[in-house]
Amino acid sequence: MSDNKFEPSEAAAPGRYRITITEKGPYLVYGRPPLTIERIRLGPRDAGPGFETGAHFEMRTDPTALCRCGASHRKPYCDGTHASTAWDPTLTAPLQPTTAGREVVEGATLTLEDHPRRCTQARFCQAEGDVRSLVGRSSDPDARQRAIHEAGLCPGGRLTARDRQSGEAFEIRYDPSLGLIEAPAAGVSGGLWLRGGIPFGREDGRAYATRNRVVLCRCGRSADKPFCDGTHATVKWHDGLDDATAAPERTAAPAAGAKR
Repeated sequence: MSDNKFEPSEAAAPGRYRITITEKGPYLVYGRPPLTIERIRLGPRDAGPGFETGAHFEMRTDPTALCRCGASHRKPYCDGTHASTAWDPTLTAPLQPTTAGREVVEGATLTLEDHPRRCTQARFCQAEGDVRSLVGRSSDPDARQRAIHEAGLCPGGRLTARDRQSGEAFEIRYDPSLGLIEAPAAGVSGGLWLRGGIPFGREDGRAYATRNRVVLCRCGRSADKPFCDGTHATVKWHDGLDDATAAPERTAAPAAGAKR
């Protein structure tokens, strides 16, 4: 298992980075943050579970329009297909975070906060043993580290491990960046992973709560838009970007019909 460093980080990214979620179209990404494929690795490896970074995608326009309907022919970029495909773009999630449904698991030396609504079906919570069981056994140093590792990898922030005595949250410190989640073992593609406190909001200026790690829907099917709710796994959505024939680098083009 890797010796990852975990540090609390809820600070907003530098001001040039932001994402506007258009009401009926794409994500408009400002500031040209790095955009890469991030493959979920669950199997036993020397490094343990985690993500493997794949192809890099260029952001030559500012903003760059990224598909959120799931039907673009130029994924991950928007090509205007949202205007002619059948999908529901309605942003149904509340702007402010809610504790509704939140569960708290008290362990020997850790506390686990679980927000089921944020689940993206990444499955890290079972990668090295059930995270709740590991929290319960966190007086054992190995179980404690594995619990922190699993909770910290959860891309949507469903799970947060805290030191029971100090209340400190264990967070992987990310630089502002975007990831296109791929789950090769499941044969599906996941959401758009925002890391490092990139702020995002609606066209009318209303903002969602900024978080260190959050995943937005890319398949167009989530019932909790703009957030990913794991529906991509149910419908077996695949973006084709991580195929063996995919180009190692792609170039963004202005989105057809995208609002600026």
